[in-house]
Amino acid sequence: MVNTKWGGRAHWEYDAHYLGRDEHGDWIGVPPGTVFSRPGREFTGDNDQVVLVPHAGAGGGAAWMATFHAPNGRDWAQVGSDVEVYVDMTTVATWDGTTVTAVDLDLDVIRGTNGVVVVDDEDEFAEHQVSFGYPPEVVSLAEESCSWVLATVRSGSAPFDRGAAGTAGRWLASLNA
Repeated sequence: MVNTKWGGRAHWEYDAHYLGRDEHGDWIGVPPGTVFSRPGREFTGDNDQVVLVPHAGAGGGAAWMATFHAPNGRDWAQVGSDVEVYVDMTTVATWDGTTVTAVDLDLDVIRGTNGVVVVDDEDEFAEHQVSFGYPPEVVSLAEESCSWVLATVRSGSAPFDRGAAGTAGRWLASLNA
């Protein structure tokens, strides 16, 4: 998984495992012990995670990637609990062999295990529109994707349904199998 920032700037990279595909997109497994790195920062994941890379025709223009966390993940101050779902607004992801690449467009929708849902990094998004020179169509794409993802996460509709029987719950179980 290779995420960059606009203009080819390096961002998060990590190795992961392809789990499979369903009506929502491709599912990538990230087990505990996975090393996430970017210039100047590195950390090791401490819980199971699965990443959904949506199909091109998915809602929100497929300009997002969602990470679903198993219990006991990282505490996130913005939601006041551990993170359950973290959705990055991105360009539409591309595949080059086994590598998934997308440009992170700053805006994030986060749902905590307590059910609180927030939009994060709106200030960074506004700043990068100027400093990175996001074209108007990229700004619109990120805003429209964020709006769709926020509404869908809040409603609890698939693929953002909750619990072990939810869409991501089945893929988290698959990661452990």
